[in-house]
Amino acid sequence: LPPLLPLLPLLLLLLAPLRPALAQGLGQTRFVCTSVPLDGDVCAASALGTGSAEELKGTVLQLRETVLQQKETIMNQKETIRELTAKLGRCESQSVLELPGEGKGRKGFSKNTMGDLSRPAAAETLSQLGQTLQSLKTRLENLEQFSRMNSSSQTNNLKDILQNKIDDLEKQVLSRVNSLEEGKLSPRNESEERGKIESTLTSLHQRISDLEKGQKDNRPPDRFQLTFPLRTNYMYAKVKKSLPEMYAFSICMWIKSSASPGMGTPFSYAVPGQANELVLIEWGNNPMEILINDKVAKLPFAINDGKWHHICVTWTTRDGVWEAYQDGTQTGNGENLAPYHPIKPQGVLVLGQEQDTLGGGFDATQAFVGELAHFNVWDRKLSPAEVYALATCSSKALAGNVIAWAEANIDIYGGATKWTFEACRQLN
Repeated sequence: LPPLLPLLPLLLLLLAPLRPALAQGLGQTRFVCTSVPLDGDVCAASALGTGSAEELKGTVLQLRETVLQQKETIMNQKETIRELTAKLGRCESQSVLELPGEGKGRKGFSKNTMGDLSRPAAAETLSQLGQTLQSLKTRLENLEQFSRMNSSSQTNNLKDILQNKIDDLEKQVLSRVNSLEEGKLSPRNESEERGKIESTLTSLHQRISDLEKGQKDNRPPDRFQLTFPLRTNYMYAKVKKSLPEMYAFSICMWIKSSASPGMGTPFSYAVPGQANELVLIEWGNNPMEILINDKVAKLPFAINDGKWHHICVTWTTRDGVWEAYQDGTQTGNGENLAPYHPIKPQGVLVLGQEQDTLGGGFDATQAFVGELAHFNVWDRKLSPAEVYALATCSSKALAGNVIAWAEANIDIYGGATKWTFEACRQLN
């Protein structure tokens, strides 16, 4: 064969005219190239090649079917990934708190000034309402004991009226639970029903508070504390007086909480056009922060242990210098916190909630949970000795010259309660 290779082009040239005749004689033909060992049988190899082709064809069909199945699986997985990505995006947009850098404001505060965690579900809100009702029941039981000792028919009559009110509220809550389980309540109806219940709770709480005044007549006007037992968006206290324009301040209070994660917002002061004019907040796993005109300083407090602690924050607009005190001792300081920005007047001061709008826009995830007392505000920087006198309940301790802690200065809403303040009595 090798000697014939040079003649191959000539042979192909001679056979070219015969191609049509060959094609007609053989019909539709297909040439298969099969490798044959030097000592192998050409006919056997030809038969083997035909069988291998059939097997290969079957294998190719199987592979094609497998590829189509995998393609379908991949498309389904892509769709699942798209759905999960969309859900994750919604979760992130609700749960991420954007903290500013030095001198930078927070993003998105025009709508929700502190970010937004996922809000509690309707069932959880109903559970909180149930707990609030239980708290009011406990207070009513205390009043029953008081009325037995004082045998006042007027007190007994009012007690019966309040008991009936609580029973009615419990029926409303139970009805809402049933409606939610059966899917009867639309979001609008649910919001209306919730508003009615919260309004009734506030009215009920006020009547119980009026009844309790009979037990408090002999108590000094500043010997009380506010209790916020639940993380809700309707339980808060409002200071009747606004803040004046201030170029310096000292804000001090007694505080007790073991809420996790974060105790929430002990107080917030909003003015027209700026919801975060002055805010104290411990939200999520972040440390406690003081915000002034959206500028932030982290405070070195360690107070989330369920015990009473006295805290103070002082600030001056010159260079934005601030100091933080815990239990009478300075624990931190800094500067460049909203320098040369005076605190604006004519705002709303709220205890227990963070404001996203002037006087409202509360978010349950940022609500304060715990107890608070002796919230005082000065328009100057207190000295270390003055702070220590407050923390040790000294008789020389001063009341705030801007906001002084007194029951007449505070209105409470949504089931927040007033109790006799005990921390100073324990210290003394």
